[in-house]
Amino acid sequence: MGSRYSITARPEPVSFDPDRTAVMVIDMQHDFGSRGGMFHLAGLDISPIERLVQPISLVLDAARKAGLLIVYTRQEHNSDLSDAGNDDAPHRIKHRRMNIGRTVTAPDGSASMVLVRDTWNTAIVPALAPQPGDVVISKHRYSAFFETPLDAILRARRIGTLIFVGATTSICVESTVRDATFRDYRPIVLRDCTAELIAADAPRSNHEASLLAIERLFGWTAESKDVIEALLAVSAAA
Repeated sequence: MGSRYSITARPEPVSFDPDRTAVMVIDMQHDFGSRGGMFHLAGLDISPIERLVQPISLVLDAARKAGLLIVYTRQEHNSDLSDAGNDDAPHRIKHRRMNIGRTVTAPDGSASMVLVRDTWNTAIVPALAPQPGDVVISKHRYSAFFETPLDAILRARRIGTLIFVGATTSICVESTVRDATFRDYRPIVLRDCTAELIAADAPRSNHEASLLAIERLFGWTAESKDVIEALLAVSAAA
């Protein structure tokens, strides 16, 4: 085991070994955080997710300098939606109103499809684009552990701590955090690098409720500045 560093967090400080820590970038893709993507086309205010790009980029810069593994996830499906469940499956039903599989024209003029892999819609936003050496996980449910190689990849690299950023807090982030906890990973969710959308017919956010549940029973939460400070200490020691 390498040197351990401490992060100021809730409900108490949490330590991490940089050689065994990864940053999980959850679903920062056009469908969720860009104009012309699924959420925007559905009439939702995507500004909470747009505002995540800058703080996440700062965390990723510090993490790369400290030598941490970066893992991206994308929620996406086959073009025929064969991996989205049958017609009676909750996943298919809940996404029907979000126009899953709909053919659209992307802002760049290309033909695209909502939540379909290998299209503009499911590409990571350019400002946070994966770099060589990063891992990209394609998932077809909210949790990045469901029917993906994520667990095997992390265990092969002896990863034990996961720092979470991305969207949305109460759905894909929390789903993945819960599955990580069940597998004995140590999740740390960054409060200012995760966000929740507020729909017109549901004028409240689950962001704080999810963070509270995570702090109580599933892991820890922290601010990006405190994580960056700890990562700078790792870089300085190296």
